[in-house]
Amino acid sequence: MIRRGEIYLLAPAPDPGDPKSRRACVVVSRKTLCESSFGKVVVAAIHTDADGLSTEVALGVDEGMKWSCVIKADQLFLIEKARLTNFVAGLRAPKLKALNHALSIALDLV
Repeated sequence: MIRRGEIYLLAPAPDPGDPKSRRACVVVSRKTLCESSFGKVVVAAIHTDADGLSTEVALGVDEGMKWSCVIKADQLFLIEKARLTNFVAGLRAPKLKALNHALSIALDLV
């Protein structure tokens, strides 16, 4: 079962030119959608390069990553659940709270 706040490495996309292939991401869809039979979820991209934006959430080895990186709440994608095959880690409550705040800024909800 896929859950909000879980980090995955995406399985390669059917189209090798897809910029979202082989990228780490974190699930940001609500629990109801994650648990539904709908075959897609919304994810936020994770990158090693930080821009210092308020919409970024820093991650590192404490969160199960191999190196320092950031969740980019400005980069949201709808992807097939079947592509979430390589589980990395789940965000703990403080990082999930930071992600929720970054998403609220990215979507101009504050």
